[in-house]
Amino acid sequence: MDNMNEDKVIEEDVSAAEGNADQENAEGDAETTMNEEDLPEAEGSLTEDGQEETDKKALRKRAKADKKQDALKEKIAELEDRVMRQMAEFENFRKRTEKEKSQMFETGAKSVIEKILPVVDNFERGLATVPDNENNSSFAEGMNMIYKQLMNELESLDIKVIDTIGQEFNPDLHSAVMQVESDKYESGIIAEEMQKGYTYRDTVIRYSMVAVVS
Repeated sequence: MDNMNEDKVIEEDVSAAEGNADQENAEGDAETTMNEEDLPEAEGSLTEDGQEETDKKALRKRAKADKKQDALKEKIAELEDRVMRQMAEFENFRKRTEKEKSQMFETGAKSVIEKILPVVDNFERGLATVPDNENNSSFAEGMNMIYKQLMNELESLDIKVIDTIGQEFNPDLHSAVMQVESDKYESGIIAEEMQKGYTYRDTVIRYSMVAVVS
């Protein structure tokens, strides 16, 4: 009888121990479940912080790249402006050089023409002294041919004789040295020419010396 009671007590203790063990296991599973449920939230928090840090790094990297690109654009614009300025300066230099060359040529040409004109005057004076009865001589005809050739060459160089007799006096072309009476021409008209005047490319090289009707 005592053995039966003892066995029963033992069975009850074993059952109680097993119950406690099952309860502890259940509590442990519940705690584990709770920890696992809390874990994603923690991991999510860590993931958001990491993503935020990554985004900040990306923004800093992009800002740095944009700043570098802006600096390059500014440098390119500066170089382009410098090139444009140099091209403009070169174009101005080229135009100025061409103008100076043209002015030097014009000055040289005018100087040569001014020295030639007295020779032409003497040529004409020499032809004017030929007697009328010798105008048909070989010498006179030869001199006239040379004179015509000379005047044609001067005209081909844009050296032209200024019209005088019968023309209205023009102070831009003529130099009045005297006034005369005339039944043929009206007042202000050139009646006589003392010395021929010439123009070179529409610029007066020498004014005509004339007598104007008063």
